[in-house]
Amino acid sequence: MKRTLATSLVLSSLFALTATGCLQQDQRPEGLEKALPTSEQLSIKLPESQTRAVGQLAEYYTHTRNITRTLNGSTAWVLVLIHAIVQYPVTTVEGNVYTWGPWGEGLDPAEYKLVVTALANGNFEYQLAGRPRNTTGSFETVISGTAIPGATETTGKGQLLLDFDAAERVNPVDNDGKGQLTIKYDFAQRALEIDAVTAENGRPATAHYAYKDQADGSGDMVFGLRGDAGGGAGLESLTLRSRWQAGGAGRGDARVVGGDVGQAEVTASECWDGQFRRTYFIAASGELGGSEGNVANCVFANADLPPRQ
Repeated sequence: MKRTLATSLVLSSLFALTATGCLQQDQRPEGLEKALPTSEQLSIKLPESQTRAVGQLAEYYTHTRNITRTLNGSTAWVLVLIHAIVQYPVTTVEGNVYTWGPWGEGLDPAEYKLVVTALANGNFEYQLAGRPRNTTGSFETVISGTAIPGATETTGKGQLLLDFDAAERVNPVDNDGKGQLTIKYDFAQRALEIDAVTAENGRPATAHYAYKDQADGSGDMVFGLRGDAGGGAGLESLTLRSRWQAGGAGRGDARVVGGDVGQAEVTASECWDGQFRRTYFIAASGELGGSEGNVANCVFANADLPPRQ
């Protein structure tokens, strides 16, 4: 599900709901807006360099930054869209089910609706569903989620599911994504997990991301990917764990197993300072670059990877 679909959904929904707002009901379920997470709450907060060229940055810091930016972009537009829609009056209300839409304007190839169910326990379930324009078929869910409010706005939890395959079936013009993305969050625990399932060149690929931060800005992430990294037909498993302090200094540890690597492990570690420059690197395989620097310069002295699955 690429950005063009996000832009299309946001603009078409806002245009349609604004144009028909005078005909709708202002009966939004109480507490919905506070229960829904914001893009800021689900963002992965990694210290960033503002002055140095990418070529001067530590490689594993760069990988960590690129992963966080990609995942932040994947979730932000969804939450912006949902929050934007529920700012408008509800189109229809049936018991505890609230529906916005359907809408589809001008040259939009699809029409969408948002359905929110207010559960008796105070939780909310929501689905953004679509279908091709000018058809009478059933709506297919593209985005679904559950929001569980906490005692405060910063202690809720829940999950989201983005179905890229469904999005392409609904609107092949603005979407070329594949697979599904599942996001689980727990604000009280300051924890976020993301799972992705897709296919690359007809081969299955899965990824898992776990992130946890502290109030001071320090953080810890683990990114795991299983797929074909090239070479033979086997699937490799890659794990990257990055830890960083509030000031930006950190360490990344990586491991590759399976596929062309076999049962052996290929591991590497890199440390960086508060300016995100490499201070130490070591690899178990000479193909990855040997070693340089002094481990005494690492803010985390030891490699620490999760157990092999």
